[in-house]
Amino acid sequence: MAARKAVILASGGIDSSTTLALAKRAGFSLHALTFNYGQRHRCELDAARRVVAALGAAQHVIARIDLRVFGGSAITGDLEVPKGRTLDRVRSGIPVTYVPARNTIFLSFALGWCEVLEAEDIFIGATAVDYSGYPDCRPEFLGQFERLAALATKAGVEGRARYRIHAPLVNMNKAEIIRAGWDAGVDLSLTHSCYDPTAESLACGACDSCLLRKRGFLEAGIADPTRYADPESTPGKRI
Repeated sequence: MAARKAVILASGGIDSSTTLALAKRAGFSLHALTFNYGQRHRCELDAARRVVAALGAAQHVIARIDLRVFGGSAITGDLEVPKGRTLDRVRSGIPVTYVPARNTIFLSFALGWCEVLEAEDIFIGATAVDYSGYPDCRPEFLGQFERLAALATKAGVEGRARYRIHAPLVNMNKAEIIRAGWDAGVDLSLTHSCYDPTAESLACGACDSCLLRKRGFLEAGIADPTRYADPESTPGKRI
């Protein structure tokens, strides 16, 4: 029998790459979806290509949309990316790196592709533990979107599809995600997390995403393969 098709949101970061590997291990045929949405850390697109190719997806689509027309975020506008914040501050409040309605937009694209593929499963690397307060990473949001999918699609209202939103990392912290990715065979050196990389695609080492990534590798006991612009950034211990 042919494997069930699934659409997986693939940004090139640790979370989405681990999710991609877990979907593969679960036996799904991988249809990876990446967005070139005007993000300042566009080198993540290259990371997504590397990871998707390494994991052997059946198809990889990079959709171009431009969220810079709205701005409202340090990722898609001229606001400064916060640097050097404590982990307590990272984990509290909604920072300026939040992109308005981004996951709603991304999941809507994934849902449309599911209809075309006659697939019913969408995977997203959302986590509600080690994250920067993003409202569209919460289980409540994902559950509501799943209900929306049943009402907003032809296949759903005709009863030919029952859409499921899979968020296998939603209750994991960054260290647990890194270990899960490691165990699932993700080459973590292929991934990218930094919100404000250099022109040479080196991670800044000081933005919220870099801080969570560094702490995650340290707590996981796995050497951090990231190339940081900050020479003081040190990797964790390899297991």
